[in-house]
Amino acid sequence: MADPLILAFDTSAAHCAAALLSGDIVLAARSEEMGRGQAERLMPLLEELLFETGKSWTDLDALGVGTGPGNFTGIRISVAAARGLALALDIPAVGVNGFDARACGEATSPVLIAIEAPRAMVYLQRRDGNAAEPELRPAADIGALDAPVLWLSDLPGAEMAARIAHVARDRRGEKQPRPAPLYLRPADAAPMRDAPPVILP
Repeated sequence: MADPLILAFDTSAAHCAAALLSGDIVLAARSEEMGRGQAERLMPLLEELLFETGKSWTDLDALGVGTGPGNFTGIRISVAAARGLALALDIPAVGVNGFDARACGEATSPVLIAIEAPRAMVYLQRRDGNAAEPELRPAADIGALDAPVLWLSDLPGAEMAARIAHVARDRRGEKQPRPAPLYLRPADAAPMRDAPPVILP
């Protein structure tokens, strides 16, 4: 049986990243730094990876997609793309959060996975055999914690996409829910607080 071919991608940070995995071998991986424009760049980037490796969309066995936490708009871009491609190609799409991607391949235990959050905060998840619920903590607390800290931001985008592909490969035989964004805080946008204008008769 041929090794499963997994296409993974992520736009949850200021990048557009993708990787193509065959079995244990990363055939191609690329990341482009960008603060915006991921929606326009993602599909061409995926097509370029497939072309470079001599593969086509119909060769894929599964998709992996980064689900955050991270940039709200960026997460939605990748998740929507993964859902659409999975439906069109009739293959599973596996959502992989940033904690699982950062922990992939790491032997250290116990360990804290850290993901930068706005306003000098950090998302933390403790891993000690099992994964605890993520929590939001002040970044200033990091120095006083009792376990090594692995930062998601230490991973280059291409490496993050490759790890997402590895996790997706391992999970593809399991029953998977549709990928969904992992939001650990409310959106910055809020309804207007001013009273609506009075409409005169």
